[in-house]
Amino acid sequence: MKIHEYQGKQIFKKFGVPVPRGIVCKTPAEAEKAAAELGTKVTVVKAQVHAGGRGKAGGVKIAKSPAEAKEHASKILGMMLKSPQTGPNGQEVKTLYVEEGLDIEKEYYLGLTLDRATARVTFMASTEGGVEIEEVAHTDPEKILRAAVDPAVGFQPYQGRKMAFGLGLKGDEIGKFVKFCSQLYQVYMETDAALVEINPLVKLKNGEIVALDSKMTFDDNALFRQKAVVEMRDIAEEDPLEAQAKEHDLAYIALEGNIGCMVNGAGLAMATMDTIKLVGGQPANFLDVGGGASREKVTAAFKLILADPAVKAVLVNIFGGIMKCDVIAEGVVAAAKEVKLSVPLIVRLEGTNVELGKEILKKSGLAITPADNLRQAAEKAVASIKA
Repeated sequence: MKIHEYQGKQIFKKFGVPVPRGIVCKTPAEAEKAAAELGTKVTVVKAQVHAGGRGKAGGVKIAKSPAEAKEHASKILGMMLKSPQTGPNGQEVKTLYVEEGLDIEKEYYLGLTLDRATARVTFMASTEGGVEIEEVAHTDPEKILRAAVDPAVGFQPYQGRKMAFGLGLKGDEIGKFVKFCSQLYQVYMETDAALVEINPLVKLKNGEIVALDSKMTFDDNALFRQKAVVEMRDIAEEDPLEAQAKEHDLAYIALEGNIGCMVNGAGLAMATMDTIKLVGGQPANFLDVGGGASREKVTAAFKLILADPAVKAVLVNIFGGIMKCDVIAEGVVAAAKEVKLSVPLIVRLEGTNVELGKEILKKSGLAITPADNLRQAAEKAVASIKA
């Protein structure tokens, strides 16, 4: 789950992480009023969407007066902001954050996430602030400093000092940076975050360290204990199909292909997509219905798949373990009838009660193409589109 910049800063502030003053706005008039209320010579008008690269896309503008803030707001609100993180269609800007201008001396990058290779929560810092970190990692990987935190002892001051030296900080700035990192680590751990990113982190001319930006994503599996975070969810910023999938407890990610996939188990789903690619096809989605795929869940999965107009065939690949193949087959048949399936349906079943399941599919009266193994199923799905 993602949240907006201003929401991330609300969380930062709660944990003592320094952030600029800012006001959320929905209209140009509110932006003008906010700029006047902040009272600084310069204010910054920022588009609030769940994506980075807003500045280059025209979603961040500097205003030297409340009237100019209003002018910028009128242009940014309603625009389809397009950046490498929004996809080709972009995201509509519905909310703005008007923030005080600061006397900035230097920009940095600071991020915190789980490094699965080391099984450690890891800090990443760079002197290349304001630049996409992926670009820095590709062109100048040596400019990224890392500090892996031992979960048994937590973040240690020496780790912050080492990063501070690497960033070129001096004197009192070092202690301020160490404190900043300690508070940021607390934010990460106590909110069950998956990523905390500040780009740019800035050093002001008075030596203060401030989070000029905030990007936070959270572990969906921990949201049950993060009620305050859940309340920050902005469904309008999410892919409509992915938002619908969450309502039915389905793991769904839209892709760019034309073969819809319905599979039980994330590993099997990945293998299914790989096999489709191997035989020359393109998967339209990742969809894991889980181990307890009821008729209702299967129906919801079919509706999700078919809501994508690009889907020209559906491949169902089910391994019956806890959930038996005959129960799955009944769900597939019922769901296919309910949604009035109009594209080729290829089904591969394996596992407990597989023969019963195949018999149910055979007697359903539906145009279901059976397959004995995964490769055959993928080949049949690709062939059905070309037919």
